[in-house]
Amino acid sequence: MTRICVDAMGGDEKPEVVLEGIAKALEADPNLEVLVTGNEDVVTPFCASHARAEALVTTEVIGMAEHPTEAVRHKRDSSIVRGCKAVREGRADAFFSAGSTGAILAAGTLGVGRVKGVQRAALASALPGVTGRMTTLLDLGANADCPTEMLVQFARMGSAYAQVVLGVERPRVALLNNGTEDTKGSEATLAAHAALAEASGIDFAGNCEGRDLLAGTYDVIVTDGLTGNVALKTMEGTAKYIAAELKAAARKSKLVGVGALLVKPAFKQIAGLLSGDRIGGAALLGLKSPVLVGHGATNPEAICSGALTAATCVREDLCGKLAAAVAAEA
Repeated sequence: MTRICVDAMGGDEKPEVVLEGIAKALEADPNLEVLVTGNEDVVTPFCASHARAEALVTTEVIGMAEHPTEAVRHKRDSSIVRGCKAVREGRADAFFSAGSTGAILAAGTLGVGRVKGVQRAALASALPGVTGRMTTLLDLGANADCPTEMLVQFARMGSAYAQVVLGVERPRVALLNNGTEDTKGSEATLAAHAALAEASGIDFAGNCEGRDLLAGTYDVIVTDGLTGNVALKTMEGTAKYIAAELKAAARKSKLVGVGALLVKPAFKQIAGLLSGDRIGGAALLGLKSPVLVGHGATNPEAICSGALTAATCVREDLCGKLAAAVAAEA
């Protein structure tokens, strides 16, 4: 059995949404057990009525607006902190939450711990591509400043993730830049390009541009957390803008309104792909055990996907493969 700890209190939605997702995951995977962490009135009745679910009762919740590090330090009985602690103690094999990304990063780093040799954990997610090929993008905001050696490490970790989660045998890695030419970029990206080109065990394809993020051309795209987060939020903002303009146009024209209704299912599917719900959100790479972060505005299907992806990471030994990849550079 694979045992995943899921935070019932995480996310912008009510805990019932998370619980419904856990129930779906248990139904989909007969070899899955779930340690459900959260308030007693939430987790105890659910676990009493679901086989392979165990309650881990906590008394505190870390809100989305709270300062992540301060909240983790002072709310030691929160669902996020206790969930990561349960993984460290061996009560669960992985942790999944749709709560505060910063708090999960802090609790995961302190509670679960980093793989030996990893400088900093990176936040990674798989983006859809027009070719049908998904691309792992990292870092998405965990580290604003990334020296060259850290970006090389991210390339190794992202490659391990693409192999395990996306099933890519030999991931092609690109460096996000302001041009594809080897001579383009800042001093930092020029240094990173040279280091990636020389690094062993990385199939480095060179520079890529922002338009390549959703092109499905590469398996892994590496960048610093500041740039990665801006790129991700730009895509999300663009998607919301297009949706808002379509709604406005539909209100002005009956013909456009009919057309909007016809394409609505397709746009909903695209929004789901961009949110990362298909694989449950983003992963904190570089920790000793899998830690996944779901979207705050989550739904049962995304929670189910997150739990199942966490189980896959455990069974395919993502962290072991990542550790081996990092050790190869030593």
